[in-house]
Amino acid sequence: MTKFVDSIFVKKMCKVTANMYRLGWDERNGGNISYRLTEDDVHGFEDNQEVKRTLSVDFDCTQLTGAYFLVTGTGKYFSDISDEPERDLGLVRIEPSGDVSLLWGYNDGGNPTSEFPSHLMSHLERMKHDKEQRVIMHCHPTHFIGMTFTHDLDEKALTKTLWKMQSESLVVFPDGVGVIPWMVPGTSLIGEATASKMAEFHLVTWPHHGIFAAGTSIEETFGLIETVEKAAQIWTVVQAQGGAIKQEITDQELQDLADRFHVIARPGYLDL
Repeated sequence: MTKFVDSIFVKKMCKVTANMYRLGWDERNGGNISYRLTEDDVHGFEDNQEVKRTLSVDFDCTQLTGAYFLVTGTGKYFSDISDEPERDLGLVRIEPSGDVSLLWGYNDGGNPTSEFPSHLMSHLERMKHDKEQRVIMHCHPTHFIGMTFTHDLDEKALTKTLWKMQSESLVVFPDGVGVIPWMVPGTSLIGEATASKMAEFHLVTWPHHGIFAAGTSIEETFGLIETVEKAAQIWTVVQAQGGAIKQEITDQELQDLADRFHVIARPGYLDL
């Protein structure tokens, strides 16, 4: 039988965390990812069939009973995950009691990220709208964080700026970018505020901190953040060049993009 460490799911987590570290989005132990798996996904491996220990999570997750999650560990460095996946990642199952069973990983006695309750809240909310949503990703993209200090934190204004920075933006995140106030991380309050925004958005801004994103796959979710960060980087360059925009993608051209790529721009955001 194959070992879970050799599964495509662990390999994808190793690849994306290494990329996120390389891009400077996850310094030290910053950032976290949870990947919802099915019973079929975790079946057939020799090293994840028995409960290693029971973990407690400060959140009533009984609505997710039976779900499996591959989760980055608390205090772990994304720079190390590729080298030590069985230490820095964990596969857990939600039990009817609300307890969390560890089936694989965290072999140094570790636990899921401190943001795991926030992840579970967002998973629950996104699943109401699309049962194929399987990934929640949090990180610290540099240029986007910078924007939260100098750009109005109005959802429409921030979204339209990002849309107008490159032609791909609206196509990739037509529902825009949600914003919550600055809040202390690792708390139920920030988890609840983020999940509330996840009812409308795939991307939620944590001002002066980072971004939360949801998607159907590791690649899609990473691509959402990558596209936002590229737009934020272009905006930063424009501001450094003096900020006097002489020409831009117009609202009508944004609508033309939406029509061409069969996406719907968030209603009320384009002034036509």
